[in-house]
Amino acid sequence: MADALRFAIEARAGDARAGRLRTAHGAVRTPAFMPVATYGAVRGLSAEDLEGVGAEIALANTYHLHERPGEAVIEEAGGLHGFTGFARPWLTDSGGFQITSLADRVEITEAGVTFASPLDGARRELTPEGVVAIQEALGSDIAMVLDECVPEALADRERARSALLRSLRWAERARAVHRRPDQALFGIVQGGVDPELRRQSAEHTVALDFAGYAHGGLGLGESQDERRGALLEAHAFLPDDRPRYLMGLGKPADLVRGIACGIDLFDCVVPTRHARHGLLFTSEGEVVVRNARFARDPGPPDPDCTCPTCSRHSRAYLRHLLQTGESLGPRLATLHNLHFYLRLMSRARTAIIEGRFDALHDEVVSLEGVRLG
Repeated sequence: MADALRFAIEARAGDARAGRLRTAHGAVRTPAFMPVATYGAVRGLSAEDLEGVGAEIALANTYHLHERPGEAVIEEAGGLHGFTGFARPWLTDSGGFQITSLADRVEITEAGVTFASPLDGARRELTPEGVVAIQEALGSDIAMVLDECVPEALADRERARSALLRSLRWAERARAVHRRPDQALFGIVQGGVDPELRRQSAEHTVALDFAGYAHGGLGLGESQDERRGALLEAHAFLPDDRPRYLMGLGKPADLVRGIACGIDLFDCVVPTRHARHGLLFTSEGEVVVRNARFARDPGPPDPDCTCPTCSRHSRAYLRHLLQTGESLGPRLATLHNLHFYLRLMSRARTAIIEGRFDALHDEVVSLEGVRLG
């Protein structure tokens, strides 16, 4: 496992860390944000686009790629790197979140998870061992174990404990069958926001000795204070020299709060999904560029941004594209939002190294909830 991934912390600011992940397909500076490329692509963007906005690692969905085109097709094309043309590192999630997102189509047993496919209704089974095999065929640099994710809003303590214990048993099975030497396998800490459960999950997951550790089951209904408590409770037990990944979360303020707790990796659909609906993240707050007030606005979407969208186009033009259904509109908006997120990670890294992360944290959090238009 050590050959697949090396991680070094280069600077600290309190619990915040600036580091470097080294994988078989290149290095990733942390903290890092992974654009979500569910089917191997961020909607509307090419591999060159991702590289152009500064993406050093991307995330793909194991379940959806298993459904189509199938891992055999991708493996024959040289894995995700050859198939997609994005030759930098890839992380693949396990499909565990689909237990939540496709809850009405899921049956969970000790063996694994069975889905009714949203494509054709056929039954699909994911097991801890099968998920590892799929990800080994996909050739990702970082693979995730299968876990059972329970939203905090739906979980009583006994349900959270039951899901935690099953996730630990699944993690042990996944660890036992993982063989690919150039791929790192990450464990996932569960337990909701219950301190005792979070601690128990962290201790037992660490005992399995994974290359890195993720936080699952957060961003699903808990408060900011509860989330922070859950992260710090687990971090008291996670090894300091392994990367930490907060799965599926969130907005800019969520990211800097996570960094302040010692998180190294993030992913979320927020920047790309919001872009397609005309919501831009900017240095002035959120800009709802579809709104009528921007119909004649000649200024760039963000005056403090150097992305391809802001360098050449106005708010008025972007609004026009989105209003008329031109495919260029979502593409330009997506380029901007990803550039904003990736630049935020770069700014956070520099601020940690230079000893001024607290000021950046306060700046970003102060814009939370600020919306123009």
